[in-house]
Amino acid sequence: MRCQRCGRPACPECQRPAAVGVQCVDCVRESKRTAPRARTVFGGAVDEAAANGRPVVTFTIIGICVVSWLLQLLTGGRWTELLWFWPWGGAYEPWRFLTAAFLHSTSPLHILFNMYALWFTGQFLEPLLGRLRFAVLCLLSALGGSVGVLLLAGDPYTSSAWLTPVLGASGMVFGLFGAMLPVLRRLGRSLGQVLVLIAINGAIGFFVPRIAWEAHLGGLVVGALVACAYAYAPKERRALVAWVVPVAGVLLLAGLAFWRYSALGVI
Repeated sequence: MRCQRCGRPACPECQRPAAVGVQCVDCVRESKRTAPRARTVFGGAVDEAAANGRPVVTFTIIGICVVSWLLQLLTGGRWTELLWFWPWGGAYEPWRFLTAAFLHSTSPLHILFNMYALWFTGQFLEPLLGRLRFAVLCLLSALGGSVGVLLLAGDPYTSSAWLTPVLGASGMVFGLFGAMLPVLRRLGRSLGQVLVLIAINGAIGFFVPRIAWEAHLGGLVVGALVACAYAYAPKERRALVAWVVPVAGVLLLAGLAFWRYSALGVI
């Protein structure tokens, strides 16, 4: 039999049923490549994580955090010291603004709670936003958490916060919590449960010692703003917004950090 699309002979193993007759595997592959991809209202490709049930970016971040946690234990804390964030250190080693989000304390409860929250929110948000947008949301939220610590650290010469190490994916997690609000609102769903979740977890930071509520607040604000841009972008400008958001987000957060350091005479 011949392929109904290209006319070449196709053996039984290479035949694929078509609307009329059969097609060869090459034509089927080309058809899939050139066909328009179904997308969600937020621009995410329906055939990505939603189709096979595997939120790839979510699992990748969880894997990085787990490997990093094991390295922390194996190196006796040396790995932690190289990557954690504190305001004084961030002024001269800016990568710490991001790398601290992939570290956790030696207590298993810390990483277990954050990874569960990341998995819980990620499996909902990643298919809707798409992998690229979701990855941008996570990374900007992590940066926002560290910038939040910097902005709210007080006077650098009197406040101990400038010398206190901060680590954990909580800023990223709260960014995902914040992103749930515009996403659910765009879908016409109730915000009640998410607001209660944010209120409870946010309150914990004020009553339990050694929890950086500033990182929670910074991540929450950044996550909500990023998700608003994705949720309410006009359909014809979604692709443009997908590129503008990470660039604008990094420039804004870097600008805030530079302004804070400059205003206090640190740099």
